[in-house]
Formats: sequence, structure tokens, C-alpha cells
Amino acid sequence: MTFIDKLSAAWTRNNSLLCVGLDPDLARFPAHLQGQPDGIVQFCKAIIDATADLACAFKPQIAYFAALGAEAQLEEICRYLREQYPHIPLVLDAKRGDIGATAHQYAREAFDRYGADAVTVSPYMGFDSVEPYLEWPDRGVIVLCRTSNAGGSDLQFLDVGGRPLYQHVAQLVAEKWNRNGQLALVVGATFPEEIAQVRKLVGDMPLLIPGVGAQGGDVEATVKAGRTADRTGMMINSSRAILYAAPQGGEDFAAAARRVAMDTRDAINAARG
Repeated sequence: MTFIDKLSAAWTRNNSLLCVGLDPDLARFPAHLQGQPDGIVQFCKAIIDATADLACAFKPQIAYFAALGAEAQLEEICRYLREQYPHIPLVLDAKRGDIGATAHQYAREAFDRYGADAVTVSPYMGFDSVEPYLEWPDRGVIVLCRTSNAGGSDLQFLDVGGRPLYQHVAQLVAEKWNRNGQLALVVGATFPEEIAQVRKLVGDMPLLIPGVGAQGGDVEATVKAGRTADRTGMMINSSRAILYAAPQGGEDFAAAARRVAMDTRDAINAARG
């Protein structure tokens, strides 16, 4: 099953456009996991189990693991996702961007080492920095387009032939780069008008949309701007608001995460119409 096929099936099976981000921050872990050698694995598995029926995808952010030297724990978490929830896409948030042989190694890391269904990449170095990932024809490549951070406008709004660069990237990815039909785009929830512009340019191409929850993106505006004709088309990501929903140190963190995930999923579905 390809990434797009698995994602489409997850949208239907779980009636959800919610993507749950896995960004383990040890300083915010519950007290009983502080100092545990496998605390990251325990924490992430509990979040996964609590939210798996509410999510259309899980998105571990590799930096949160690599900074702690916890790549082996990330491998275990990815293996757990593949074995216990094989129907839910695993998106590795790595934002890689390099060319040639180096890009090929990053692709091996994402797809062979971690077994991800999709990986995020930067388009800044052009198509030859994306092409190596297409050697895995069933896997997804999610290209940064209009990011949710304020500083994204420094480059993404530069004029390119009478339109902003992010729109040029969106059309380039949709019309020229999407050779295996498995590409998607990152567009931030903090800019719903830009989501709508991207949707017009790329048709039904999936959008990974960060920025709801802790970043304050408006769920209703996001959904109305980005939904496709069949009311899907998006992976709307929330990380910190779900992961750290419980009071600091609370042992009921997974139950609290489930409540916030359910509320977010339901708010998204209400906006889908």
C-alpha cells in the first residue's frame, strides 16, 4: 500500500484528519518517567495507544530524539507503530534538504532505518534534492511550502514572476516533481488564506498542516481553507497541546492527551461540514 493509499484509508477508518505529533521533551515528562532509561519509549507508546483511534497519522520529530542521543528509542517507537498500528501512516518530520548521494542517505534513514511512510523535506536546493526519495515509489515526500512560523515570510513571500515563492513551490511540486504521485505539501494553519491559495493550485494533493493547538492556528478556518471536495485532504497536526495536556508531573498524561486529541478531532470534523 502506498503512502497516499494508507492515508486515504486512515481518513476514512478513523473519521479523522488529526495528525498527532511526537515531540518528547524530557523537562515536561510526568514525574514517574523522569530519569527512566526508556522513558521516551514509555511516554510515546502511551500517547500512541491513547490516540490511535483518533488519528490519521503520527509524526515523530527527529530532532527531539537526536538531541538526546535517543535514535534507538525512535527506532523502537517506529517499530511499535508499524507492528501495532500498521494502518496509520508514520510521517518522519526531518525537514531534510541536500543533494545527490547525501539525499539518498537521508532517504535510507527515513525509509529503511525508521520505516517511515513519508518524510518532510525542504525544496530550497531544487528537484535533485527531492528526486532520491522517489526511488522508494510507495513512500511519501512532504515538501515545505508555506510554513507556520512568522519568519517563513522572509523567503516564502519573495516575488517570483508576479506571485509569492510559496505558490511557485506548490505548483512546481504538483505539476513537475510529483512523478510517483506520492508527494504532499506542508502549509501552516497560521495562514489560512495561503492554505486556500495552495489548495487551488494543487488540487487534491494532501497537505500536512502544523500550527493548531499550541501555535494557535484556527481549526475552522484551516479546515474550510484546505478541505477537498470529499472533505479530506489534510493531516492537521497537533503536538504539544496533546502531549502535555496533563498538569506537569501528572501520571494521567495519556488520558489527558486522549481528551484533547478527541476534542481536536471533533472540532476538525465539525468544521468539515
